[in-house]
Amino acid sequence: MRLSHPAYILGGLAPGALSVALQSLHGRAVAGQGWSLQSATCPANSQSCGNGSCCPQTSQCQATGNGEVVACCPNSNNCRGSVEGSPTCADPAWSLWAGQYGNGFCCQVGLVGAYSSGQSTAGSCASSVPAGYTAAQLKTQGTGSPTGGNPPPVVSPTGGNPPPVASPTSTSATPSQPSPPAGGIAKAVFAHYMVGSMTQDEATQDVRDARSAGFNAFALNTHDISSAWAVNALTYLFNAADQTTDFKLFISFDMSWKTITPSDIPAFLVNYTGRASYYKVNGNPFVSTYFGQDFTSDQWNTGFRQPLKTRNVTPFFVPDFDRWPGYPNNFVNSYPVIDGAFSWESAWPAPGSGVSPVSDSIDSNVLQQTRAAGKVYMMPLSSFQFKYMSDGKWYRIGEVNLPQRMEQILALQPDFVEFLTWNDAGEGHYIGNVFPDAISCCPDIQSYANNFDHKGWQQLVKPFMDAYRNGATDSSKIMPPSSSPVGTLWYRTLLTSASCSSTVSNHEQGQDAINYGVILPSSGYTINVYSNGKQLGSFPGKAGLNYQSVLGLQTGGDQRIDILDSSNNKVATATGTKNVLAQSLDSTLCNWNYEVVGLSSA
Repeated sequence: MRLSHPAYILGGLAPGALSVALQSLHGRAVAGQGWSLQSATCPANSQSCGNGSCCPQTSQCQATGNGEVVACCPNSNNCRGSVEGSPTCADPAWSLWAGQYGNGFCCQVGLVGAYSSGQSTAGSCASSVPAGYTAAQLKTQGTGSPTGGNPPPVVSPTGGNPPPVASPTSTSATPSQPSPPAGGIAKAVFAHYMVGSMTQDEATQDVRDARSAGFNAFALNTHDISSAWAVNALTYLFNAADQTTDFKLFISFDMSWKTITPSDIPAFLVNYTGRASYYKVNGNPFVSTYFGQDFTSDQWNTGFRQPLKTRNVTPFFVPDFDRWPGYPNNFVNSYPVIDGAFSWESAWPAPGSGVSPVSDSIDSNVLQQTRAAGKVYMMPLSSFQFKYMSDGKWYRIGEVNLPQRMEQILALQPDFVEFLTWNDAGEGHYIGNVFPDAISCCPDIQSYANNFDHKGWQQLVKPFMDAYRNGATDSSKIMPPSSSPVGTLWYRTLLTSASCSSTVSNHEQGQDAINYGVILPSSGYTINVYSNGKQLGSFPGKAGLNYQSVLGLQTGGDQRIDILDSSNNKVATATGTKNVLAQSLDSTLCNWNYEVVGLSSA
């Protein structure tokens, strides 16, 4: 649900709705729950589920769906959605592989996973990858002993004779990277931008600052296409961007408000696609959404794509439909109208998942689908979420979520990246300007966003963006812009033990920690971490990206990190400007926003 106000547009779902929406995407590991073993002969203590699938004897077999293998569930309730969100094998003795479209399946240790586009399920198991098959990606090595003797035949779910099993040559497959889409599309990084009331000067400053921070474009979140404040804001932004040659804009229609239908978009959109600063891919204007999965592919085609073609506009359509039932499995085939896919929710761990790192399994799944179809995938990157308003109070894990997602993006190499967000103060994940008039509508937002500047994160994000666009595949290739370290310190100013913390939905994900991300030009550095003047840890630095979430945050001041060179000289430091409190001083506020400070020379 999004809040409506002409001065400020807020992103996010109410915590209850958000948790329900994500239950099918994420879940906790449960004994006897997970993907089935692919084997023509089931090992001891397991049962056949048919179609060459095996589940533990203590589990119940659940039917396949959306190109997946059988799911093993602890009872008669269908757990397939939970397994999709937290892929694992139902028996830890088996190895977990990610195959067709990123779907999971399990093999006995000593066999490898492989898949073919001719199969109807995620993959099969063999001694080595058969001719004509693609190697699956090993996700988790099983604890069982390697299989001996002749391996079971590769299962052919579509019927007929299975492909030949090659002689054993290896016990593991080399993960394959899907081929990029055709057309020579250049990688780019966008910043999600909440369109609100503004002045021309503010629009000009935002464009200038985002360009300086290294972004390629703003994705303009727009839900109102008729009010004067909204049209004026878009005019100001395009006026500002038109004055540059290398910073662009595109519109991301916010369909969650249900004030726009696909058929409303064409007449409005053509007012902007001819602007010099409108972002285009191969000459076609880039168009995105937040939500919109309530409309079918046919409705988007007949109401949006075809009417634009009659106006000689061919949109490059990359929407966020990740609340579509069954997402992400078989998504691309179900929405042929799209040119690519974008996911919002995969930027953070799901609510209810406890203290767990963010997963890229959904991103990997959709990336495989889009690449197989010659389409693109836009992957989200974000720091955290925090909201404390009358309609919802929640937290989505921060800590080191931002650098973890950077590493995942470099490993997966999506076609585009969208940072969430430039200016959404209501959800806390802003990295740019938050102008006073933009949040003048909302005293709640002012109470937890005022004086909490997040621009320090730009020291991390800009070198990452450069590395990503240059094709780097691991974080050691993220380099500072000069020979000096850059980076960021961040921490919450209220302990999780504060009595008000229970009012924050999903507060269980929070930890009392000093968090840092530091980019070093070489090894030989040391990173020292302090809380209330007490040293919490000392960490050797390596070239590239370094990050830690260091537990032990204490009340008081002097929250800082120091960077020492190989001669033990302090060359850079970041010190928080706010003390940490044990209890909130405001009975109406439990502020879990982050104090964010960039490094400066010592």
